[in-house]
Amino acid sequence: MNSRRSFIQKLSAGIAIPGLVLFNSPEETSPKSINPSLVGEEFWAELRKKFPLKDSRVYMNNGTFGPSPQVVLDALQNSFVDTNTSGEYGHIEPEREKLAAFVGIKTSEISLTHNTTEGINIMCWGLPLKAGDEVIITLHEHVGNALPWLNRAKLHGIVLKPFEPKATQAENLELIKSLVTSKTKVIAIPHITCTTGLVFPIKEISAFARSKGIFTAIDGAHGAGTFDLDLHDLGCDMYASSYHKWVLGPNGTGFLYVREGVLDQVQAYQVGAYSDLGWDLYQNPPEFKGYVPTAHRFDYGSQSLPMMRGAVAAAEFQEEIGKEKIESRIRELNQYLFDGLSEMSSMLEILSPVEPESRISMVTFKPKKMNYQEAAGLISKEGFRIRQVPESKLDAIRISAHIYNSKAEIDSFLEASKKVLS
Repeated sequence: MNSRRSFIQKLSAGIAIPGLVLFNSPEETSPKSINPSLVGEEFWAELRKKFPLKDSRVYMNNGTFGPSPQVVLDALQNSFVDTNTSGEYGHIEPEREKLAAFVGIKTSEISLTHNTTEGINIMCWGLPLKAGDEVIITLHEHVGNALPWLNRAKLHGIVLKPFEPKATQAENLELIKSLVTSKTKVIAIPHITCTTGLVFPIKEISAFARSKGIFTAIDGAHGAGTFDLDLHDLGCDMYASSYHKWVLGPNGTGFLYVREGVLDQVQAYQVGAYSDLGWDLYQNPPEFKGYVPTAHRFDYGSQSLPMMRGAVAAAEFQEEIGKEKIESRIRELNQYLFDGLSEMSSMLEILSPVEPESRISMVTFKPKKMNYQEAAGLISKEGFRIRQVPESKLDAIRISAHIYNSKAEIDSFLEASKKVLS
């Protein structure tokens, strides 16, 4: 007992304990510690110091994984230590409330998942569909949105209607409208494609779909943490995303939004503790009293309090900087990269949209003079973490920058690309 008390006292006092590695305190890594007088590149350079990313290479693959700032690692470490020294794993309702507010929805409308794909599966299998019902998707789906719908088509006979996206938001809205028939039940598309970073006009698509009695089930893997996202304003029925990409939270954390008005039309198939209104095996027949009247029915059993506290820390980090400010910065870096690549038209073809409204966080290009895999390998050797895009038969290279990146890093990338592709 004395040994345990001594351990906790040392922990609280910040005294070094052999074998235990702790991170800096959240107070030392908060965005509030940035000089408020800083503007422009100076502000973002100071913010970069809040990330433990190594300087040995430039990380430009946030579309796959968003490295967390130190404050998130602190929250994780502190919560793991607290949980394992007290033996109390806790409940996540306060965290659920904060994470719902972060995307502009009610606490009752959010299910806390482990990743975007988990949320997509809940949407896909829960919607009331039968053989012959049509689902509109794109030819640019991530495997996490493609496979669930393909699987249901295989097992239940629903009909998928994939389309090739157009170059502008207006064209894509009209194209989707033209694909709708009396059998269309769901529009299941990404907010932002993982392939070229194309942004769909989800607000306008959702309004159209609702007027036709069609569900909107959105793959929002790249939406949370890029846009100043307000899901009520966006107007879709369901939206699945994760915290480990653009929100910069821990791996293994995500959420599903289910609009209050469609909740009872989405069947829960995997349930457990906290999904129900009560049950009794002693009744004859055994009794199940039904589901809780919230989206909590979809996330069941024990949750990881440390992981959710890490997600909250990431959300609070972004809120302290300002979600609108973050969106503006991401757009600024995206345009800066797009403009730089546009000057290399003899070496590469940009596959991402020219229209600024149809881009936000990623730019994809295809080398003209060499194989994309060879080019990506050589660029990586120059000190850059990038992503190859074999999906949708693009055979291209994708670059995605976030708030820890700088224009100077983009300049270095452009120079390295010229060297490799010339």
